[in-house]
This record gives sequence, structure tokens and C-alpha cells, in this order.
Amino acid sequence: MQILILGFLIPLIGTTLGAMLVFLLKKEINKNIKNLLQGFAAGVMLAASIWSLIIPAIELSGDNPYTCYIPAAIGFILGMLSLMVFDMFIQKRKKSVNMLNLAVIIHNIPEGLSVGVAFAAAMTGDVFIATTALALSLGIGIQNIPEGSIISLNLVPEKTKFKAFLHGFLSGVVEPIASIVAYLLMYYINPTMPYLLSFAAGAMIFVVVDELIPSSSGKLCNIGICIGFVIMMVLDVMLG
Repeated sequence: MQILILGFLIPLIGTTLGAMLVFLLKKEINKNIKNLLQGFAAGVMLAASIWSLIIPAIELSGDNPYTCYIPAAIGFILGMLSLMVFDMFIQKRKKSVNMLNLAVIIHNIPEGLSVGVAFAAAMTGDVFIATTALALSLGIGIQNIPEGSIISLNLVPEKTKFKAFLHGFLSGVVEPIASIVAYLLMYYINPTMPYLLSFAAGAMIFVVVDELIPSSSGKLCNIGICIGFVIMMVLDVMLG
């Protein structure tokens, strides 16, 4: 039971650690640093969308090369369309921050579900074992560190550091909740996982191409994208 609780909490701990970085910086973020961080965020989200979401969605959809991509394609399109609709109604003044927060939250839901499914399978003696499920939770927790910092740092110009931290922390609370739900309802949730994973990927990539990259510029942004993409790719392959 202790391992189960720890596995559910590790992703939230990673988000919290990332959000705490807001206390180490000044009130205003330097423009060059912001470009670097937003580029880094874009790289992280692109790599996570591919290795953590789209590829697993395809793998979970069977071995038939003519049909295995269908759930991933449907989920991806729905994720993009959902963010487009949200983009139409959101206040323009807070568009970028709200879009980023929503994308991370949407991204965190299937991650939490995947942890819950892994631990449920481990407890029933399926192909997963407890150590494998714990490694999955640890990998997600590590990749959540930059996500938590991204949300909190983007809120610094508008809110106090404590409120910015609180928003970053709360963005990760959805993960253990989703893990518990998936653990209790694995039989019903497991068939929908390809759609949920690719839905999150579509939402994240929409934010990257519509918000993060257009609002950044210069070589620092490009460097950030490269660094973020490579780090997240390595983490997903090694720990995912």
C-alpha cells in the first residue's frame, strides 16, 4: 500500500518541485530568459507529445499497421479542436497563460491515468510488475519538474510568487486523482487510453504552435527548443 501511495504522489512531487523554482527568481523575468524558457517549454512539450503520448497511443491500439493509428489520429484531432474552441472564448489578455495551464492540466490527466493503470495491472499480476509501475511514475515525476516551473514562472508578472507557485502546484493535483480513478476503474478506462493520450498530445502541440513559439523569438528560443526536446526525449526513452 505504501508503494501504491508513493507511486501516485511522485508525479505531483515533481510538479511541486518545479513550481518552487519561482521563489528563486526575481519578480520580473528577463526577456532573454523568458525566450529561453518558452523555447525550452516548447521542446519539452513536443518531445513529450511524441514519446509519452502519441507513440504509446499507437502501441496500445494493436499491431495492425492499417488501423493502429486511428485512435491516435482521432484523439489528436479532438485535442487540437478542443483547444481551438477554448482559444475562441478565452480572454485575450490572459490567453497565453491560460492556454498553457490548460494544456499542462490536460496533459497531466492521461499521465495520471497511465500510472493508475500500471499499478492496477501490477496488483492483478499482469505484464506490469510493481517496480515497472514505480519507474513509470518516477519518469513522469521527473518530466513534471519543468512543467511545474513553466506554469509558475509564466504567472510571475501577474501574480505574487506564492500564488504563482500555488497555480503550478494545483496543475499537478489532477495526476494523483486520475491515478486513483484509473486504479479503481482500469477495466473501463484502459480501452480509451489511446484516445486520452493522443488527445493530450493534440492539446499540447496546439499550445506550442499557437502560443509558445509565436510569443518567443531569437536564437535563445531555438536553443531552448533544442535543449528541452533532447532532455525530454532522453527522459522518456530511459524512464518511460
